[in-house]
Amino acid sequence: MKKEKALQNYQKKRTWLYDLKMNRWLYLLSVPIIIYFIIFNYVPMGGILMAFEDFKPAKGLFGSTWVGFKNFKDFFCGASFFNILRNTLVINLLNLAIAFPMSIIYALLLNELHLKFFKKAVQTIHYLPYFVSMVVICGLIVDFCSTNGPVTKLMVMLFHIKQENLLQNPAYFWGINLVSDIWQGLGYGAIFFVAAIAGVSQELHEAAAIDGAGRLQRAVHVTIPGIMPAIVTMLVLRCGMILQVGGDKILLLYNPSIYSTADVISTNVQRLGIEQMNYGYSTAVGLFNSVVGTVLLVISNTLSRKLTDTSIV
Repeated sequence: MKKEKALQNYQKKRTWLYDLKMNRWLYLLSVPIIIYFIIFNYVPMGGILMAFEDFKPAKGLFGSTWVGFKNFKDFFCGASFFNILRNTLVINLLNLAIAFPMSIIYALLLNELHLKFFKKAVQTIHYLPYFVSMVVICGLIVDFCSTNGPVTKLMVMLFHIKQENLLQNPAYFWGINLVSDIWQGLGYGAIFFVAAIAGVSQELHEAAAIDGAGRLQRAVHVTIPGIMPAIVTMLVLRCGMILQVGGDKILLLYNPSIYSTADVISTNVQRLGIEQMNYGYSTAVGLFNSVVGTVLLVISNTLSRKLTDTSIV
């Protein structure tokens, strides 16, 4: 009886009122954060209504004409829909298939550097491009890929291509975008994996070394399995953003001559939605992106949970 009463008393103390009373100052500290998310994350969700309206700023959100799914039809039935969808998917899949594994490989290589000063120097050099302004990065790319730019001259010398402005030829844009993404984001993208590698038990490495395993064998059979949950988590998150491409970079690089390979969903929204003040169209495309991204995130997370017993939730 005493044990049952003690258990009942414990359960009563764990009620939310008791928790609120005991941690009232912590809850009070959280109030500004809650207000922030309500104002900047939840209140703006009312703007989704614009996707179903011929929105006019002068008439407001509730005074604009209701058009239903017209904005979605304009997007899906547009002449450039399949082209921009292809470009968006190709650019993202190239990044996922090449840049993502390279971040893992780079983290593994960093882990093999034992000279502390040299390791820190290499990390710093590779982190710097990520913090450089995108305008500066794109300016460098434009100069390097111009008709007489160093990259163009190198390509002419190695592959005997025609000497021309590479950013005027649609056949080169995907490669230029991928290489520049790797150069800018390789070091920063490896931070998460470097931290995960630091958490792998050194005892496992020592045991493998005693058994005669070399560095490559330890990396393959000890380090990679040890960071697999981190790899799966990042992969799932990347799958959820497969329709989202950094439009700011492409806007600074592209021109009408390479729309066939450079125009993606975000830049299409910029040109047709923002510049032409078709706000309903841009909101509809944004809503489509969000819904598809959420569905892909849930599917990839579910598959990850079933196949690898690892998931983000």
